[in-house]
Amino acid sequence: MSYRDVREWIQKVQEMGELKVVEGADWNLEIGALSVLASKHKENSPALLFDKIKDYPAGYRILVGFFESLKRSALTTNLPLDISRDGFIQAWRERLAKPASIPPVTVASGPILENVFTGDDIDLFKFPVPFWHERDGGRYIGTGHVVITRDPDDGWVNVGCYRVMVHDRNTMGMNISPGKHGRMHRQKYFDRGKPCPVVCCFGVDPLLHMFATRPEPYGRSEFDAVGGIKGAPMEVITGELTGLPIPAYAEIAIEGEFLPDQGKEEGPFSEWTGYYASGEKIEPLIKVHRLYHRHDPIMTASPEYRPTARAEHCYELLRAAYIRDQVEKAGVPDVTAVASYFRRFLTVLAIKQRYPGHARQAGLIASQCQGAAYLGRYIVVVDDDIDAYDINDVLWAMCSRADPVDSAEIIRRCWSGPLDPIIPKERKGFSSRMIIDACRPFEWRDKFPPAAHISPARQQAVMAKWKKQLFS
Repeated sequence: MSYRDVREWIQKVQEMGELKVVEGADWNLEIGALSVLASKHKENSPALLFDKIKDYPAGYRILVGFFESLKRSALTTNLPLDISRDGFIQAWRERLAKPASIPPVTVASGPILENVFTGDDIDLFKFPVPFWHERDGGRYIGTGHVVITRDPDDGWVNVGCYRVMVHDRNTMGMNISPGKHGRMHRQKYFDRGKPCPVVCCFGVDPLLHMFATRPEPYGRSEFDAVGGIKGAPMEVITGELTGLPIPAYAEIAIEGEFLPDQGKEEGPFSEWTGYYASGEKIEPLIKVHRLYHRHDPIMTASPEYRPTARAEHCYELLRAAYIRDQVEKAGVPDVTAVASYFRRFLTVLAIKQRYPGHARQAGLIASQCQGAAYLGRYIVVVDDDIDAYDINDVLWAMCSRADPVDSAEIIRRCWSGPLDPIIPKERKGFSSRMIIDACRPFEWRDKFPPAAHISPARQQAVMAKWKKQLFS
């Protein structure tokens, strides 16, 4: 196991030279702006650890920028630090083909129990909860966190990630999109007229947060998946109020309940789409009954802003691995690459065409597989001579090999959600998909004008001769 908790993760990232400590920033808007300008969306930018935050004691820290480098993504997911992009995807494809599961182990104690508060002693504002962006509806403690619930029917535990806003000292609001597992659990309790027990952890192992954002199959606990990746079980304690598992090495955690008969306005919040698309609305109130935290707690955060076309971000690489696995399991042959852009909106598949309709088949299945179905927009299918990870190469294929009247298909009433900026409020939940066949037309592909290119051997020879003079 490469690291135990977020503190060891930070130590290893610092040893790698990929951590920058920022002291004296203001929780009100400044941390949000610095997170975007200094780290977010820049390839290989450092992780940022904010300390000595305005109005708060030294040691109450905020960490942002888990996955802005391939090396940090490899560290987080227990892969060699020198792994390549293609190697990362291949390793995850192998993991998805033979998923390993190691259930968590319950322990009597852990660092999360260093400080425990109940009743009037609970104060969520004791932590430097940021006001991230100017139009936000409040201070958001939950951006790079996890939310833990249990199915009341069969008992399986889900770990999800849904934004969390602090209302006051001991109440919070949470936005959960339709179709998400945590919302299904909550609704089952509400249908019975009961409050829904919940645990939220706001300082966690980045790997657990990563799995909380992934589409794990219904009924499979993310705790088991994390244990499988680490090769050892996660240690959890049992919450006294909820009976839910709480990571023993979490930094900050609460036990509480969603109340079925009480709500409060939540939002808006700048989401991964780059818009305040979900607006504000009444969400069930979360009453906090217990607050836990370690000495000098670290809040893990992943504030969103405008997404960029970075196919090598960990989120994009993982989504590409999931989509490729699901498309191939559906029987589509000769998929040579899958890339994801703008977090969900654009998926690119490269294939080696084998038969008429192969490209449409690949695009249609990719548009509806679990890894791409939620809030997708465009699926582009290209030939295997196109670099799916180079957005310019993809756009060139679209512009030169796709005739709009013959190359595009539209599917209506697909799975969307409240975050979709182009869908008006009265139609939230549904959106369409466009499949763009940017391959050479199958029936005359051999007569298609040849593409100008530099052979791999020629590229290698030229780079070896001129790299120092022209490219260093």
